[in-house]
Amino acid sequence: MKAQIIGTGSYIPEMIMSNHDLEKKVQTNDQWIVERTGIRERRIAASDESTSDLAVKAARKAIEAAGIGPDQIDFIIVATSMPDMFFPSTACIVQDKLKATRAAAFDLSAACSGFVYALSVGEQFVRSGGSQYVLVIGAETMSRLTDWTDRSTCILFGDGAGAAVLAPSDSENGILSVHLHTDGKLWDLICVPGGGSAMPVSEKVLAEHLNTIQMKGSETFRVAVRNLEEVAREALQSNGLSTSDVDFIVPHQANIRILNAVASRLDIPKEKMVVNLDRYGNTSAASIPVALDEAVLDGRIKKGNIILFLAFGGGLTWASALVRY
Repeated sequence: MKAQIIGTGSYIPEMIMSNHDLEKKVQTNDQWIVERTGIRERRIAASDESTSDLAVKAARKAIEAAGIGPDQIDFIIVATSMPDMFFPSTACIVQDKLKATRAAAFDLSAACSGFVYALSVGEQFVRSGGSQYVLVIGAETMSRLTDWTDRSTCILFGDGAGAAVLAPSDSENGILSVHLHTDGKLWDLICVPGGGSAMPVSEKVLAEHLNTIQMKGSETFRVAVRNLEEVAREALQSNGLSTSDVDFIVPHQANIRILNAVASRLDIPKEKMVVNLDRYGNTSAASIPVALDEAVLDGRIKKGNIILFLAFGGGLTWASALVRY
């Protein structure tokens, strides 16, 4: 038995922050941002929108697309780096808002790789026979973790949520394999050092913005390109496939230079790469499910297509999933 994706959904906040808007906050300009990142604008959650609010709106669309009701969901897994609160989990709040009363629920933290990690966990519940329907969500309000005075990071991130419903499949369609990796030695390449037990909130933490995203950009770029290429080849080799067999790559939307470099190394035509980075920026765990949903809705991704998910994020974590949609 495989687990297959039977419904997708996404939600992007209404507020647009363009590169020109950022010019009023930090010393930067549209051309500089586009050339280095590929991002032209990003979406920002309203002041009264929480991560769970975004997650619920994406989840409702995925559940509707799957043709089921919230009361049929067995498990809810929310991948996020910015939960509503330390506890309870955002997934518990999502369960309540959806009225998915039979579902167990928990959060998963793997930064930008979170959705693929959560997909892997959800797949296991389905394949074991323990769950009929699993709702997997990637949801982020990265704007709440952003230092708007740091031009190296504030240009990158946006808010959003994407979701997928998993169900059993006895056909050839479904998740073919998932490959997960971590290198904890490199945790400080992308992190939010302050605010937790290691560095509790204090006047120093707030004054030095240590409760916001810290990133070593050039080092992260090199590691990301290498690891994404390797985990892509790992997925293909484990399934006896080549890059020519892949219909679409749905990657984490981190930086257009990373995506172009990976496409070049894999010898994949750029038109096979699903990219919405220019409109939404880096939405962390939400980026893959949002891009997937858009490509399904506009008709690019069809039943039977071979899809390769590629993710890379803080931890460091990186992952791939090969799916026959």
